[in-house]
Amino acid sequence: MKTISLYSWENGSFIMIVVFGLVIIGIIGAVLLMMNSGKK
Repeated sequence: MKTISLYSWENGSFIMIVVFGLVIIGIIGAVLLMMNSGKK
């Protein structure tokens, strides 16, 4: 059974780190856009 193939510590950790980074960057970008639009 390969149900946890995404969470294997061989290369899955790298994929999880990249996905986490993209999510954090997206959240920060959304917050910055909301702050910039709210200042006007």
